[in-house]
Amino acid sequence: MVSVGERAPGFSLVADNGETVSLDDFKGRRLVLYFYPKDDTPGCTVEAQGFSAAIDAFHALNAEVVGVSRDTTKRHQSFCKKYDLKVRLLTDEADAPVHKAYGAWGEKKLYGRVSEGCIRSTYLIDEEGVVRAVWSPVKALGHAAAVLAELRDENRAEIREQIHRAAVKAVTPTVAQVARRKTTKAPKG
Repeated sequence: MVSVGERAPGFSLVADNGETVSLDDFKGRRLVLYFYPKDDTPGCTVEAQGFSAAIDAFHALNAEVVGVSRDTTKRHQSFCKKYDLKVRLLTDEADAPVHKAYGAWGEKKLYGRVSEGCIRSTYLIDEEGVVRAVWSPVKALGHAAAVLAELRDENRAEIREQIHRAAVKAVTPTVAQVARRKTTKAPKG
Protein backbone atom coordinates (compact mmCIF):
# COMPACT_ATOMS: atom_id res chain seq x y z
CA MET A 1 0.00 0.00 0.00
CA VAL A 2 1.15 3.51 -0.76
CA SER A 3 1.96 5.42 2.43
CA VAL A 4 1.68 9.06 3.42
CA GLY A 5 4.71 11.00 2.22
CA GLU A 6 5.40 8.71 -0.76
CA ARG A 7 5.11 9.78 -4.37
CA ALA A 8 1.78 8.60 -5.81
CA PRO A 9 2.12 5.91 -8.48
CA GLY A 10 1.51 7.26 -11.97
CA PHE A 11 -1.44 6.12 -14.01
CA SER A 12 -3.07 6.66 -17.37
CA LEU A 13 -6.67 5.44 -17.57
CA VAL A 14 -9.73 6.03 -19.72
CA ALA A 15 -12.42 8.24 -18.15
CA ASP A 16 -16.20 8.02 -18.40
CA ASN A 17 -16.09 10.58 -21.25
CA GLY A 18 -13.60 8.47 -23.26
CA GLU A 19 -10.60 10.74 -22.63
CA THR A 20 -7.36 9.39 -21.20
CA VAL A 21 -6.56 10.82 -17.76
CA SER A 22 -3.19 10.59 -16.04
CA LEU A 23 -1.81 11.61 -12.66
CA ASP A 24 0.24 14.33 -14.37
CA ASP A 25 -3.00 16.03 -15.47
CA PHE A 26 -3.53 17.07 -11.84
CA LYS A 27 -0.14 18.71 -11.21
CA GLY A 28 -0.75 21.99 -9.39
CA ARG A 29 -4.05 20.73 -7.93
CA ARG A 30 -4.92 18.31 -5.18
CA LEU A 31 -6.42 14.99 -6.15
CA VAL A 32 -8.82 12.82 -4.19
CA LEU A 33 -8.37 9.42 -5.84
CA TYR A 34 -10.84 6.86 -4.61
CA PHE A 35 -11.05 3.17 -5.51
CA TYR A 36 -14.39 1.44 -5.32
CA PRO A 37 -15.62 -2.06 -6.24
CA LYS A 38 -18.48 -1.62 -8.70
CA ASP A 39 -20.76 0.95 -10.30
CA ASP A 40 -24.41 1.07 -9.29
CA THR A 41 -24.10 -0.97 -6.10
CA PRO A 42 -25.42 0.42 -2.79
CA GLY A 43 -22.12 1.37 -1.10
CA CYS A 44 -20.46 2.63 -4.27
CA THR A 45 -23.50 4.72 -5.12
CA VAL A 46 -23.56 6.30 -1.64
CA GLU A 47 -19.86 7.11 -1.89
CA ALA A 48 -20.10 8.61 -5.40
CA GLN A 49 -23.16 10.66 -4.44
CA GLY A 50 -21.36 11.95 -1.34
CA PHE A 51 -18.39 13.15 -3.38
CA SER A 52 -20.71 14.59 -6.05
CA ALA A 53 -22.77 16.51 -3.50
CA ALA A 54 -19.61 18.15 -2.15
CA ILE A 55 -17.82 18.68 -5.48
CA ASP A 56 -18.04 22.50 -5.30
CA ALA A 57 -16.44 22.46 -1.84
CA PHE A 58 -13.63 20.23 -3.13
CA HIS A 59 -13.07 22.55 -6.09
CA ALA A 60 -12.95 25.56 -3.74
CA LEU A 61 -10.03 23.83 -2.00
CA ASN A 62 -8.22 23.27 -5.32
CA ALA A 63 -9.07 19.55 -5.34
CA GLU A 64 -10.42 17.25 -8.02
CA VAL A 65 -12.25 14.03 -7.18
CA VAL A 66 -11.75 10.93 -9.32
CA GLY A 67 -13.10 7.43 -8.78
CA VAL A 68 -11.49 4.25 -10.13
CA SER A 69 -13.05 0.84 -10.67
CA ARG A 70 -12.75 -1.99 -13.18
CA ASP A 71 -16.13 -1.14 -14.73
CA THR A 72 -16.25 -0.30 -18.42
CA THR A 73 -16.45 3.26 -19.71
CA LYS A 74 -19.99 2.55 -20.91
CA ARG A 75 -21.02 1.35 -17.45
CA HIS A 76 -19.44 4.47 -15.92
CA GLN A 77 -21.46 6.66 -18.30
CA SER A 78 -24.71 4.91 -17.30
CA PHE A 79 -23.84 5.20 -13.60
CA CYS A 80 -23.06 8.92 -13.91
CA LYS A 81 -26.24 9.61 -15.86
CA LYS A 82 -28.50 7.57 -13.57
CA TYR A 83 -27.36 9.40 -10.41
CA ASP A 84 -26.27 12.73 -11.94
CA LEU A 85 -22.75 12.20 -10.60
CA LYS A 86 -20.30 15.12 -10.76
CA VAL A 87 -17.10 13.11 -10.26
CA ARG A 88 -14.95 11.64 -13.02
CA LEU A 89 -14.80 7.87 -13.13
CA LEU A 90 -11.83 5.99 -14.56
CA THR A 91 -11.60 2.42 -15.84
CA ASP A 92 -8.77 0.26 -14.56
CA GLU A 93 -7.86 -2.82 -16.59
CA ALA A 94 -9.24 -6.28 -15.80
CA ASP A 95 -6.14 -7.30 -13.83
CA ALA A 96 -6.35 -4.03 -11.82
CA PRO A 97 -2.76 -2.74 -12.17
CA VAL A 98 -3.56 0.72 -10.79
CA HIS A 99 -5.57 -0.74 -7.89
CA LYS A 100 -2.56 -2.95 -7.09
CA ALA A 101 -0.04 -0.11 -7.40
CA TYR A 102 -1.95 1.84 -4.75
CA GLY A 103 -2.66 -1.17 -2.52
CA ALA A 104 -6.40 -1.04 -3.23
CA TRP A 105 -6.54 -4.65 -4.38
CA GLY A 106 -6.17 -7.72 -2.24
CA GLU A 107 -7.76 -10.17 0.12
CA LYS A 108 -10.90 -9.00 1.88
CA LYS A 109 -13.68 -10.45 3.99
CA LEU A 110 -17.35 -9.94 3.25
CA TYR A 111 -20.02 -11.69 5.29
CA GLY A 112 -17.42 -14.15 6.57
CA ARG A 113 -16.21 -15.10 3.08
CA VAL A 114 -12.65 -14.35 2.02
CA SER A 115 -12.15 -13.19 -1.55
CA GLU A 116 -9.77 -11.12 -3.63
CA GLY A 117 -10.96 -7.81 -4.98
CA CYS A 118 -11.07 -4.06 -4.65
CA ILE A 119 -10.43 -2.74 -1.17
CA ARG A 120 -12.38 0.52 -0.94
CA SER A 121 -9.60 3.08 -0.44
CA THR A 122 -8.99 6.79 -0.89
CA TYR A 123 -5.77 8.73 -1.39
CA LEU A 124 -5.33 12.47 -0.99
CA ILE A 125 -2.52 13.53 -3.34
CA ASP A 126 -1.01 17.01 -3.14
CA GLU A 127 -0.14 19.42 -5.94
CA GLU A 128 3.29 17.82 -6.40
CA GLY A 129 2.04 14.21 -6.58
CA VAL A 130 2.82 13.22 -2.99
CA VAL A 131 0.30 11.22 -0.93
CA ARG A 132 -0.85 13.31 2.05
CA ALA A 133 -3.59 11.06 3.52
CA VAL A 134 -4.84 7.49 3.10
CA TRP A 135 -8.15 5.93 4.08
CA SER A 136 -8.32 2.15 3.78
CA PRO A 137 -10.59 0.32 4.15
CA VAL A 138 -13.37 2.87 3.81
CA LYS A 139 -16.97 2.93 4.99
CA ALA A 140 -18.90 4.63 2.17
CA LEU A 141 -21.44 6.56 4.23
CA GLY A 142 -19.97 9.88 5.36
CA HIS A 143 -16.61 9.24 3.75
CA ALA A 144 -16.72 12.26 1.42
CA ALA A 145 -17.32 14.51 4.43
CA ALA A 146 -14.29 13.01 6.22
CA VAL A 147 -12.05 13.62 3.20
CA LEU A 148 -13.35 17.18 2.86
CA ALA A 149 -12.65 17.82 6.57
CA GLU A 150 -9.06 16.59 6.10
CA LEU A 151 -8.61 18.90 3.13
CA ARG A 152 -9.95 21.85 5.13
CA ASP A 153 -7.65 21.04 8.06
CA GLU A 154 -4.68 20.78 5.69
CA ASN A 155 -5.69 24.11 4.13
CA ARG A 156 -5.90 25.74 7.58
CA ALA A 157 -2.45 24.41 8.47
CA GLU A 158 -1.01 25.84 5.24
CA ILE A 159 -2.59 29.23 5.96
CA ARG A 160 -1.24 29.23 9.53
CA GLU A 161 2.23 28.42 8.19
CA GLN A 162 2.03 31.24 5.62
CA ILE A 163 0.98 33.71 8.34
CA HIS A 164 3.79 32.52 10.59
CA ARG A 165 6.39 32.91 7.82
CA ALA A 166 5.07 36.41 7.02
CA ALA A 167 5.19 37.42 10.69
CA VAL A 168 8.74 36.11 11.12
CA LYS A 169 9.81 37.90 7.96
CA ALA A 170 8.22 41.13 9.18
CA VAL A 171 10.11 41.14 12.48
CA THR A 172 13.40 39.64 11.30
CA PRO A 173 15.83 42.36 10.29
CA THR A 174 17.69 42.01 7.04
CA VAL A 175 21.49 42.07 6.90
CA ALA A 176 21.36 45.63 5.54
CA GLN A 177 19.13 46.76 8.43
CA VAL A 178 21.49 45.22 10.99
CA ALA A 179 24.48 46.88 9.29
CA ARG A 180 22.71 50.27 9.31
CA ARG A 181 21.96 49.95 13.03
CA LYS A 182 25.59 49.25 13.80
CA THR A 183 26.81 52.27 11.85
CA THR A 184 24.21 54.71 13.20
CA LYS A 185 24.83 54.04 16.90
CA ALA A 186 26.42 56.94 18.74
CA PRO A 187 29.86 56.24 20.14
CA LYS A 188 30.11 55.76 23.87
CA GLY A 189 32.01 58.22 25.64
